[in-house]
Amino acid sequence: MKIRFLLLIWTCIVLICNSAYSQDNTTQLESYSNYDFVPGDQVLYYEDFSQDAIGDMPALWASNGSGEVKTLNIAEGKWFHMNGEDAVYCYSKSIEFPVNFIMEFDFIPDADYADGSILTFYQETDDRELNDELYPGIKGLHVVLGSEVWETKGYDIEQDEWLEGQGKKATVKKEKVNQIIIWVQNRRVRIYHKGEKVVDMGTNIYAGTQFNRFRFSGWDRASLPYISNIKITSASPDTRSKLLTEGKLISYGIYFDSGKDVVKPESYGSIKEIANVLKEYPDLKIEIIGHTDSDGDDASNLGLSQRRANSVKDYLVSQFQIEDSRMQTDGMGETKPIEDNSTPQGKAKNRRVEFIKL
Repeated sequence: MKIRFLLLIWTCIVLICNSAYSQDNTTQLESYSNYDFVPGDQVLYYEDFSQDAIGDMPALWASNGSGEVKTLNIAEGKWFHMNGEDAVYCYSKSIEFPVNFIMEFDFIPDADYADGSILTFYQETDDRELNDELYPGIKGLHVVLGSEVWETKGYDIEQDEWLEGQGKKATVKKEKVNQIIIWVQNRRVRIYHKGEKVVDMGTNIYAGTQFNRFRFSGWDRASLPYISNIKITSASPDTRSKLLTEGKLISYGIYFDSGKDVVKPESYGSIKEIANVLKEYPDLKIEIIGHTDSDGDDASNLGLSQRRANSVKDYLVSQFQIEDSRMQTDGMGETKPIEDNSTPQGKAKNRRVEFIKL
């Protein structure tokens, strides 16, 4: 009797734990389902500071304050520590931003993060590498990075008013890696962070603005944040057309942790686009091919790319009920680069998932 009683209690504990685990997983998947952005098939810029020496100011950045590249005990890779108060940090080269683009970056605020840092996209009319004006260029967009609340401000120096926006009070996490995603779609601005869409402003940018620069800044603050893994892509490719007429789609919107093969929830929007095409055309079959950059062992990269392709297939089956028989997978590792692996941007272009029409 005692044994049966203990078994009954054990069974109840297992059922409760399984139920809680299932609910947690469901909550996570649902919370990321509003990640509806779909990065395009063009990487316009990528920086992880891997080519800069520890302790140096990044070679392609200009500042009126101090800054240096560091490594951290809580995150892999190299990080740019913007450690000058009342300073601006400008990427020193011009970028031709399209009207639709997505910028992603990892951001670590320090323990004293209080007043918030500002990311500014702006339209410069000359070749200045450094612009430390409060409102640089002739037009721009300020994004205040969630110290207390997410805020945005579109400006035009010839206009007397700002196009202001305010989002959720979902602040960045101190001493944690925060992946921040900003989707600019003509005049609309959406910001995603930690499973939420924290800003969605329909008219946040002045008409005719053509961004060609970006910078980080902060005033009157003691907080000294770190940034890395900055990626700018074109936005929202025509998934349907590329698969059906071109027969091939390159995706930079399917995310994995470094060296891992588990699809991250931020991938929801990109994979959903593929699922929508497969549902619309029930006779369509595809091959999913994983690719890596050249970092690491050749054989390990080959196996990793195959497992990642398998994970994408499993995600399509489990989350969108696509028939397993309509998909096959392959992994190419680092054997099919589309760019030179000698630069961070080249490596970013080579880390991709391809969908091929069969």
